[in-house]
Parts: sequence; C-alpha cells; structure tokens
Amino acid sequence: MSQTKSNSNLVAIITMCFIFAMISFVTNMAAPFGTIWKNQYEWAGMTGNLMNFLAYLFMGIPAGKMLLKIGYKKTTLAALAVGFIGICIQYLSSFEFLQGSAIYVYLLGAFVCGFCVCMLNTVVNPMLNMLGGGGNKGNQLIQTGGTLNSLTGTLTPLLVGALVGTVTDKTAMSDVSPLLFIAMGVFGLAFIIFASLTIPEPAQERNTKVYEHSAWNFRHFVLGAIAIFFYVGIEIGIPAQVIFYLSDASEKGAGIAVNGAAIGGAIAAIYWLLMMVGRFSSTLVSGKISSRAQMITMSSIAIILILIAISIPKTTTISMPGYSAADGFAMFQVPLSCLFLVLCGMCTSIMWGCIFNMAVEGLGKYTEQASGIFMMLVVGGGVMPWIQEKIAEGAGYMNSYWLVIAMLVYMLYYSLIGCKNVNKDIKVD
Repeated sequence: MSQTKSNSNLVAIITMCFIFAMISFVTNMAAPFGTIWKNQYEWAGMTGNLMNFLAYLFMGIPAGKMLLKIGYKKTTLAALAVGFIGICIQYLSSFEFLQGSAIYVYLLGAFVCGFCVCMLNTVVNPMLNMLGGGGNKGNQLIQTGGTLNSLTGTLTPLLVGALVGTVTDKTAMSDVSPLLFIAMGVFGLAFIIFASLTIPEPAQERNTKVYEHSAWNFRHFVLGAIAIFFYVGIEIGIPAQVIFYLSDASEKGAGIAVNGAAIGGAIAAIYWLLMMVGRFSSTLVSGKISSRAQMITMSSIAIILILIAISIPKTTTISMPGYSAADGFAMFQVPLSCLFLVLCGMCTSIMWGCIFNMAVEGLGKYTEQASGIFMMLVVGGGVMPWIQEKIAEGAGYMNSYWLVIAMLVYMLYYSLIGCKNVNKDIKVD
C-alpha cells in the first residue's frame, strides 16, 4: 500500500511540474508579442500582458472554489481546454480581414489565456506544497516545478524574438503563428494525457464543511498575498522593459537599429535562464535553508543590482549573447545595465515558491481558499508592469526600475517581519 501511494505521489509530482512549465510558456508570450503590437499601437506594448493577468482578478477566487467542488484533476482539464481556446483566439488576430479590430481579438485571446494559467496556478502550488509536506520540503517541490517553469520561460521570448527579428511596419502576428500552433498542440496533448491520470484530491473531503474562520483571518497570509501582487510585477516587469528598451532604436531606447527585437528577446531569455538556474539551486538547498532566509538574501541582492543598473550610463556597453536572423547566435553590444537587470533573474527565481510557502504555512484546511486568493492577487503581474511602462514612457526606461526597487523593499519587509504567523490560536485541523 505504501509503495502504491509513493508511486501515485511521484506521478502527481511529475504532472504538477509539467503544469508549471505550461504556465510560463503561455504567460511569457505576452511581452514579446507586445513588441509587434506596440509598433502599430503605442499603447499596446504591455496591454496584452495586462489582459493576461487581469483574468487572475476575476478567476482567482472561483478557481479556488473549483478545487473544492470538482477537484484538482477536473480543474486542470477545464484549464487546458480554456487555454486551447485562448491560443486559437490569439491566432485569429493574425487574419488580415480583421484589420483594425485585430488588436482587440488578440487582447481577448490574452484574457482567455489568463483564465487558463490562473486555474493551473491554483492547482499546482498547493498540490506541490502538500505533496512535499509543507515547510522546507514543500518549498523544495515548488522550486523543482519552478525550474521547469523557467525553462519554458527562457525558450518562449527567444523563439518569439527569432521569429520576429526586426520589428517593422510589416511585422504581424502571422510571423509568430508557428509558436501558436505549438501551443495549441501542447494543450491538446496535455488534455488527453491528463484525462487518463489519477492524482490525489485532498480538497474533496472539505467540500461540504463550513468553517468559522477563513484565510483572510491570518495576517501573514494577507501580507503574503500583497507580496505576491508585487512579486509577479517584479518578475514580469524586469525582462519586459529590457525587451522594449533594446527593441527601441530611438535615442530613448538602446539605439540598436538592426534586429533589436531579436536581441532583446535573447537577452530577456538570459533572465529566464538564470531564473531556471536559481530555482534548480534552490531545489537543492531548500530542504535545509528556510524560505525566509532565502527571501531576505535575494531581496537584498536584487535591490543592489537594480540600483547599479540605474546608475550606469547607456553609453557604457558590454558584449552579451543574442540572436539575429542574419548572424544567428552571436555576441552583441548592449548597455551594461542590461547585464545587472538580467542577473536579477537569479534573485526573483526563488521568490514565488518562498512567498507561497511562508504565506500558507499553518493554514491547514484554509489552504485551497488561500490558493484562490493568491491567484487573484497575481493580477499584479499585469498592473505593475503596465504602470512601469507608463513611467518608462515619461521618465525613461531605467528610471522605471525605481518602481521595481520599491516593490523589492516590500519583499524584504515581508521576509523580515510580515511572514510571521501571529494567528496560531485559530484551529486549522
């Protein structure tokens, strides 16, 4: 019996890690796709990303309720079906007959995809934390899934950049249709595979129970939900503005006249690659080093890195690996600031798992509700980068990173003080 349970848990862990990878694959298409639409509509750069994350605001709590009512497996299958539809809608935006309406079709597709990734996120985080037994081991499993999440996050902007090359007046969504077809195939195949799997359903027995309290009664959870709101804004905002900065051939941007979008996509891919390295490293140490200690260290380092990036003049450059259609993979001269910004990927890599792990610690039967609320606050990944883009339009790309520093300061506060559970008197069994 013990061996059977162990095998079942292994299947569930592998399944959840695959879901983690899909989440990043869908989410990370928004920013590089934005370089296409921004060339046609100045306001459209991060709007697709905003729509993607805005869906979390509407779907977060309902997704948590879905876990209780229909279980983890059916919620996952529903999410995969919704994701397939969302990608199809984005593909429709490449049809020329839509003309000026194409941008709105694309935004609708991004919004629908947001429902998908919200539901997937609601499933994967509490499941991995539960399978790991919470605490350091729970965080260790979340970081393992996060490693695969970062792998797909690395490949997506790189692929989009390679397909787009240099953004011109003729660049359109049809140029990235191969990636959309891949996404459709992945969702379809994943649905078929998941339909045949059996995974634990820890929330089903809690479906009909009425509780005296809720996740909102836990101070450390509420502050953690706010931390997630800011964290996702940090994670998305840092590489997104790097892409726009390097894609902007004007004096305001990096001034790269040829293949700026491709180079920007490749440099942003380094950020996600470093996130993968960071999460893999965290997987190795999280069994012994607490989430709190990791957060304090990485928040502090990230603040220092961005302060350095802001202070370096654009004229100071460095050779970094990139990709262009003409030269393939090669070394390109980019502002030195970009190096320090992408290094932040090592710091942000561990934050999602650590924040979730600290915020749900001690919640017990309120975990599913907490996961849904968490997903609602992921809307910060759309709101904060959008605000950062507006700051960049007025004050410049580098000055927009002062917003990121402010959010990182909150991360540090949560790690030092806010994560402490002061509501241990509430019964959670």
